[in-house]
Amino acid sequence: GVIALCSPVETVSLRELTDKLNKKEGKPLVVILDNITDPHNAGAIIRSAYCAGADGVIMQNRRSASIGEGMYKSSAGALEYIDICEVSNISQTIDALKKEGLFVVGLDMDGENYYDIDYDMPLAIVVGAEGKGLGRLVKEKCDFISSIPLKNNFDSLNASVAAGIVLFEAVKCR
Repeated sequence: GVIALCSPVETVSLRELTDKLNKKEGKPLVVILDNITDPHNAGAIIRSAYCAGADGVIMQNRRSASIGEGMYKSSAGALEYIDICEVSNISQTIDALKKEGLFVVGLDMDGENYYDIDYDMPLAIVVGAEGKGLGRLVKEKCDFISSIPLKNNFDSLNASVAAGIVLFEAVKCR
C-alpha cells in the first residue's frame, strides 16, 4: 500500500480569479459547475478544463461535489494546476462575470447547436447538474444556450462529456 500526506486544494476567491482574468493576455475562459454533485463528473470536467487551457473552474461551496479524493483522482491531478473558485451563489457569480465582460454559454438540451456558436469571446461555460441540467435562474442569465445534437433517441450526454465537447469547440474557434 501507498499513503501520501497532502495539503488541501487551495481555492481562490472570485475577486482573485477576476483580477487574474483582467491581467491575462487574450480572452478568458472559465467553466462554471452548476450543482454538479458527482465528484467524478466534477473532476473529469476540471481535467478537461485544464487540458483546454481554461483559466479557472467555479463551483458552489454547497449542494455540489466536495473537493476530495474522488474529484482529485478523476481530475488526474488537474486540481493542483487550475484555479478553483468556490462561491455560494452561481447566479450572482454570473452577474459578476458579465460585469467583467465575459459572455456566458450554458449547456442544455434545449439550445442552439453547439457548433453554431462563435466562442471567440471572453467566455464562461456553465455545465448543469446531472439529470436536472441548468437551474432555471442560471439558464435565464446565460447569453447563449448551447446544445449537442444526439442520435438514437437519447436525451443527454454525461455532464463531463458534454463539457469536454463544448470546451474543445471553444478552443477550436479561438
